[in-house]
Amino acid sequence: MSELKNDRFLRALMRQPVDVTPVWMMRQAGRYLPEYKATRASAGDFLSLCKNRELACEVTLQPLERFDLDAAILFSDILTIPDAMDLGLYFAEGEGPKFRKVLRTDADVSALVVPNAATDLDYVMNAVSEIRTALSGRVPLIGFSGSPWTLATYMVEGGSSKDFRHVKKMMFATPEVMHELLDKLADSVIDYLNQQILAGAQAVQIFDTWGGVLSAEMYAEFSLKYMQKIVSGLIREADGRVVPVILFTKNGGQWLEQMAATGADALGIDWTTELADARSRVGSQVALQGNMDPCVLYASPERIRTEVKNLLANYGSGNGHVFNLGHGIHQFADPDHAKVFVDAVHEFSPQYH
Repeated sequence: MSELKNDRFLRALMRQPVDVTPVWMMRQAGRYLPEYKATRASAGDFLSLCKNRELACEVTLQPLERFDLDAAILFSDILTIPDAMDLGLYFAEGEGPKFRKVLRTDADVSALVVPNAATDLDYVMNAVSEIRTALSGRVPLIGFSGSPWTLATYMVEGGSSKDFRHVKKMMFATPEVMHELLDKLADSVIDYLNQQILAGAQAVQIFDTWGGVLSAEMYAEFSLKYMQKIVSGLIREADGRVVPVILFTKNGGQWLEQMAATGADALGIDWTTELADARSRVGSQVALQGNMDPCVLYASPERIRTEVKNLLANYGSGNGHVFNLGHGIHQFADPDHAKVFVDAVHEFSPQYH
């Protein structure tokens, strides 16, 4: 593998000294970019794009051609694991992901087979190795997965949900069935992320998109417990260096202490949690990633620059900060405004290091 030319992202995750605060954007390869839309159109549909190693590599690299980003993230989807469990994933135009088969009973869950990531999800590993080769050491490559709870919400609801009534019904009415499902998903995620690491991913992030819809007690039992299991089961060193693990629970700022206790190297935080507060609570244990509201990118360039300055000052001097949006970049964001954001992080952060 090529020598890494820019490792500040990995160094920041390990709370080591860096020259400037590293920055990347969740969903940085995506539909706000016209070149992405063109590549997706040529692929035919979203899943075909994910499953084509050359095209997945192409769209992963597209934002790096526009912006001075400090990391690339694998272009894929969090629902690849349930898709490999034969639930019939498809994407309805304007409606997001849906499953042809949903899980509602003990029999449904018992029938689920944990996929073999190396063979059943080989297209993801092929993409990882293709991207890692194409990067040629330019920046590190991030692999990722959805959390067991987040995957379960889609599998039980059959798609996106506003009230989570089916998955919460299973959780409260038949908790043993929910635990069986989450256990299978945790095993699947461990295998999936480890295969990504073996294929070349240099850091991994677990996206717990829906953990924030739970109460504190339910979060600990049905989300955090299984992310803890994953962190404990991951390969933590490859190519002679640590492979950092980032946990991100959207709307999970109230549980940072519990998340930090999992052994993860970094926590992603959204814009509802103040960086200074998060740092005072857990900054001696983990790095922090975040946390600009993606809607700031709708503002003027000067307003974007001011927001970056404010967030850098809020975190303060020292190491352990990876700048990011507090969630994925919106599809209607102006790419020129994203460039202003990325450049501002590098321009204004040296004084803090």
